Amino acid sequence: MRQVVLGNVMVDCDDEKGLQAFYGELLGWESCELFGRPAVRSSTGVVFLFIEEPDYVRPVWPEEEGKQQKQMHFDFQVDDLPAMVLKAERLGAVKAKAQFGGEDFITLLDPAGHPFCLCRA
Repeated sequence: MRQVVLGNVMVDCDDEKGLQAFYGELLGWESCELFGRPAVRSSTGVVFLFIEEPDYVRPVWPEEEGKQQKQMHFDFQVDDLPAMVLKAERLGAVKAKAQFGGEDFITLLDPAGHPFCLCRA
């Protein structure tokens, strides 16, 4: 039996084109369309697809009882952590109020409210 490999990651949001632009610019990935959805693709073939959900509810992070919790988050390894944090903020990310990474990683929220971490490589 052949090994199963990750095909794509589908990200729910309230503005699929906006989130495509955010991650494309942040990561330097190619913007494209796959399966009729806006997407970004890395040079190694990792794909994030974005789907606009009419009843999308932004996650709350850190989690709070009774509120929409995050379902997952991305950790991105970067060479220059302070520079990438500034870039993410310029593109519309917001630094999370609660930080747990010390000097190793910074948690931010993307424009749809999904937490992601920029981590020292």
